[in-house]
Amino acid sequence: MGHFLPITLEEVKRLGWEQVDVVLVTGDAYIDHPSFGTAVIGRTLEAAGYRVAIIPQPNWRDDLRDFRKFGAPRLFFGVTSGAMDSMVNHYTAARRLRHDDAYTPGGQAGFRPDRATYVYSRILKQIYPDVPVIIAGVEASMRRLAHYDYWDDKLFPSILIDTPADLLNYGMGERTTLKIAHLLDEGKGIEACHRLPQVAYVLKGSNDLNSLNDFKELHSFEECLKSKKAEAENYHIIDIESNKIEAATLVQKHGNRYVVVNPPEPPMNTEEIDASFDLPYMRLPHPKYKKRGPIPAFEMIRWSVNTHRGCFGGCSFCTISAHQGKQIASRSEASIISEVEKITQDPEFHGVLTDLGGPSANMWRMRGKNHELCKKCSRYSCSMPTLCKNLDSDHRPMIELLHCVASNPKVKHLYIGSGIRCDLFTDDNGGWQYFRQVVLHHTSGRLKVAPEHTSDHVLALMRKPSFSLFRETKRRFDEICKQAGLRYQLIPYFISSHPGCRLEDMAQLAVDMKKMGYRLEQIQDFTPTPMTIATEMYYTGIDPTTMKPVYVATAPADKADQRRLFFFYKPEERKAIIESLRRTGNQRFIPLLFSHRV
Repeated sequence: MGHFLPITLEEVKRLGWEQVDVVLVTGDAYIDHPSFGTAVIGRTLEAAGYRVAIIPQPNWRDDLRDFRKFGAPRLFFGVTSGAMDSMVNHYTAARRLRHDDAYTPGGQAGFRPDRATYVYSRILKQIYPDVPVIIAGVEASMRRLAHYDYWDDKLFPSILIDTPADLLNYGMGERTTLKIAHLLDEGKGIEACHRLPQVAYVLKGSNDLNSLNDFKELHSFEECLKSKKAEAENYHIIDIESNKIEAATLVQKHGNRYVVVNPPEPPMNTEEIDASFDLPYMRLPHPKYKKRGPIPAFEMIRWSVNTHRGCFGGCSFCTISAHQGKQIASRSEASIISEVEKITQDPEFHGVLTDLGGPSANMWRMRGKNHELCKKCSRYSCSMPTLCKNLDSDHRPMIELLHCVASNPKVKHLYIGSGIRCDLFTDDNGGWQYFRQVVLHHTSGRLKVAPEHTSDHVLALMRKPSFSLFRETKRRFDEICKQAGLRYQLIPYFISSHPGCRLEDMAQLAVDMKKMGYRLEQIQDFTPTPMTIATEMYYTGIDPTTMKPVYVATAPADKADQRRLFFFYKPEERKAIIESLRRTGNQRFIPLLFSHRV
């Protein structure tokens, strides 16, 4: 019979442990499932023979007893804010406080602090000054160098400068975490970990840089405070290096200290990623939470299967490639089928798999035909502005996988919930055949795709394909549905206020949607998050790729005007939309949006 990793002192005592080797501190509730990073790292360490305990959502406002309950671990504390940056988790794009938290039982807000990684690591170092603190997860990864913080509206230094953490493990960290544990277990100090790939750390003086063989030095934090051009130039370098398999070490000076970011680990191979997904997860939240209600994030993914990690789409507003990597790490078909079988054995499973995908639904098993060419590549995307000739974009294996999973007699319905990249479809690679398969057999009647905008110049800054691709996708979708006698809907997802987007672009989007008969539901106002090219455009007003100026709607009123145009069809929004269009000289859109006289 399986077991959960311990989160209480009573559980540790029942295991007969006198001391824990590693304590993981997280801003999320503990869900023992491969979709949640704390469980993955905990199970990985456990499989290597280490005693691991978890402190989920500790109280940081009382006498700090949660942080003390296991005492000092033998090796280190691992700290993460959880599956999301805590500021994104807490605040909307309008900087309003959210009233729920998808990673907490009952969806309750208030169980983690703002900037959780900062808060937890400071508390731990205060209580246990001699125990190494390793920070990781999205919040730490995306703040590893100087970055713009939307919520304080200013440039922040590396998180390693603002916290007392000894080391930062960025990205998907199983392999690096194990190496850290092994080195510390051998009695070697934290300095020995500085040689590991996929870590960042601080050197105290320029003399220490002599220990580095080769590196690229970015503009210092102080230079970037004075010059937004310097900050944009930094992110051009960071963007290039984050897209490489064999990247450079990056160094950034902060005062008299230097933040060093080592290159990442090579992409996981199939055997390694299978091993991670095949660990003995309980696939449930810890039973301690039963009386507090369901955890929304778990309910959302409970009946889904992740087929791969990574994304080579390169969207400028997305952090997936910066965190998971641009290269695709694909599970084997056997591992995927095995997980499906585990799901079907759950007594609460009623036959509906909600997703079979990943960051994008249709990148499973895609890779470079010639890996040596991939090693030399620094393109931000394998699909933009055109499909790379070295990319194996064959969709036929995914079609076979869909058939195989759907043939399980316990699976009544298999749906695709992940976003589909239509820019990967050609008539030769089975892409449109895959699309037909999904439309006819793997959608509940509403298929979501993400064109993001209708303006091609905005889409270029988003690093997304022309809106003409959505028109072609819709044409094919409608044709498939007509032939099959189905009344399905293709639901587009859009973003307002993205850098480069003016009110007139949003007005044109509204006109286009009216002509196509849409009343939009899947929409979002652009939220700048650390370590994206779009965020750097927002902060600097410069496109780091070209170093050309970019228009940005930063004022709350301007952002609200743009977002309002999504809802042109609502009578209560009409007056405000008309006023904003007249005020900005865009009154030509008024008769196009509203048929009667105004």
